[in-house]
Amino acid sequence: MNDYGAMSGFGMGFGWIIPVVFIFTLIYLINYLLKSDSSAKEILDKKYANGELNEQEYRVKKEALRS
Repeated sequence: MNDYGAMSGFGMGFGWIIPVVFIFTLIYLINYLLKSDSSAKEILDKKYANGELNEQEYRVKKEALRS
């Protein structure tokens, strides 16, 4: 007879949590890294919206990105 005490089933019942948390963390990190890569167009749009570029500079740089 095994005498493991009252908590003998605790580890077996929750042993799946670690791999699931690891997988979700991995998916979150991959998604975060992919989203943080802003395209040049998005950066240009943000600079124009923040007033860092005037309209002429914005149009010239936007045209340069298209070519």
